[in-house]
Amino acid sequence: MAARDQFTRQWIIENSLEIIKRYEKGVLTIRALHYQLVSIGMTNTQQHYDRVVAAMGVARWDGLVDFDTFCDRDREMANDTNADETVLSDKIDEGQRQVGLWMTVYRKNRWENQPIYPEVFIEKKALEGVFDKVCSKHDVGLGACKGYPSLTFLYEASRRFKRAVRHGKTPVILYFGDYDPSGEDIPRAIKDNLMKLGVDVDVRRISLMEHQVIEWKLPPAPAKVTDSRTANWDGLGQVELDAVRPEKIQSMCEEAINSVFDENLFFELKDTEERERVTYIQELKDYVNSL
Repeated sequence: MAARDQFTRQWIIENSLEIIKRYEKGVLTIRALHYQLVSIGMTNTQQHYDRVVAAMGVARWDGLVDFDTFCDRDREMANDTNADETVLSDKIDEGQRQVGLWMTVYRKNRWENQPIYPEVFIEKKALEGVFDKVCSKHDVGLGACKGYPSLTFLYEASRRFKRAVRHGKTPVILYFGDYDPSGEDIPRAIKDNLMKLGVDVDVRRISLMEHQVIEWKLPPAPAKVTDSRTANWDGLGQVELDAVRPEKIQSMCEEAINSVFDENLFFELKDTEERERVTYIQELKDYVNSL
């Protein structure tokens, strides 16, 4: 009982404040925070996770933690209601800026001369905020499977991959998920279902792997008895991807993307881009002057 009582709301808040200040807003999830607290001694149970959720609620209402500190992609609004007053002068300024950008910015698509067409698939939508920065930097598609992906999700993916194949590219999925019976099986299900939809995709499971769990000393929990695959699974125990520090996940994602990217081809693309930019700018200038 004493060990359980050690991790009080005050303990959680004090240690969370030290962890939170290491990250940009919108990177940490509450669950990732929980695992970082586990790494410094807190017990890894649902009860303690619930305490972290409650403590962060109190900390935000008390002004100790900003409300936009944590990422929660599962509960984001799909669209905004725009009721702001339209100011003509602001619209003119915006239009002038846009014209200026169009006149000077010309960029080739980063992957257009690459032999690989990659996408990053992640098991949990809640971790999109961790992956988004890296995927956006490298212009790589990012999709959240939310467990076993739906056939609708996979059908849309198959259309993208088929288009890539028609353009002579090899489609590759870089997959990140939990270490548990389903987490290990989801990449197989993705590949099999995409094959049924008419496209052969190389699905590469990047994380979490058993050797990573051991090497990084991640805390396993018993695999869920509600998972039908648990009975025939001989793994170490369930470990969520959230248990890995966000910066480590981002580094793995970066390495995985770089592993399928040919820098020499990219340099060739940039040379072509520089030559074409001259023509692009002149053509736009001629068009604007003709209006």
